[in-house]
Amino acid sequence: MILVTGASGFVGRSLISRLVNDSLEVRACVRKGHFPLSDTVDVVDGHDLSDNTDWHNVLEGVGVVMHLAARVHVMKDKVADPLAEFRKVNVDGTLNLAQQAAMAGVKRFIFISSIKVNGEHTEKGRPFTENDAPNPQDAYGISKLEAEQGLLKIAQQTGMEVVIIRPPLVYGPGVKANFASMMKAIRRKMPLPLGSINNKRSFVYVENLVSLIVCCINHANAANQTFLVSDGQDLSTTELLRGCAVALNVNTWLLPVPKKIIEVAATLLGKRDVAQRLCGNLQVDITKTRTLLGWAPPITVEEGLKITALAMPD
Repeated sequence: MILVTGASGFVGRSLISRLVNDSLEVRACVRKGHFPLSDTVDVVDGHDLSDNTDWHNVLEGVGVVMHLAARVHVMKDKVADPLAEFRKVNVDGTLNLAQQAAMAGVKRFIFISSIKVNGEHTEKGRPFTENDAPNPQDAYGISKLEAEQGLLKIAQQTGMEVVIIRPPLVYGPGVKANFASMMKAIRRKMPLPLGSINNKRSFVYVENLVSLIVCCINHANAANQTFLVSDGQDLSTTELLRGCAVALNVNTWLLPVPKKIIEVAATLLGKRDVAQRLCGNLQVDITKTRTLLGWAPPITVEEGLKITALAMPD
């Protein structure tokens, strides 16, 4: 039996679909409220991630936990102490689940972390690797790092195997936030001042991430390892926008505004972090993932963008 937390989330829905298609026995922990899943999935409703949640019944008969549930990155967090709030869920809640999983005899705990554990940006041509010293820059990234560290300690103490996966930005059908806004702007043929951005960023199509998660269920080499994941093809912001236009079958209107002007304007408007994401580099090296697991992204960037575009609502 495989337990998936966060099963009703963006990645969780794709993961559940893949596990069902692979005829695996699945128990899905979803948010409160009805969420339609396959009739073959054992759905568990309403378990919060906290340090005192009782997972005893949920973990009965489970051999592998895929832990996707988390307090996600918030662009404008209004709580008084964001780090404390992230720790309650992403650290305390995760480690409570993992400790109970180990006591219940779970063999492997697959944790979906974040590339934010490595940091926010790289030098062009010098991608992040699993061996880099962690350098999280926000409360979300710090909480994910602390969860990773706690999980590895539990693995040492109990013998339960832990697998950590750090994805960059995930896209695919149903993607929301900035990626969805970008595709909508392209579809509406809005002029964008991003026609000459020569950066490089890594992304991962949701089915590629799911493919790696599934690969880690039984692979002997995955035990107690950390893996980075991407589509294996880095894009500049300009290339990404043009790729989205091709997928949407529309013409682009990208103005060749110099990067420096964009950065200065964004800083004056209090949007320096936005400029960093649009103009900066964030590359990941998936060499270890490829070689140790014999894994490769099954879906190309072009295919992923096309499928994402076709699924966009009108």
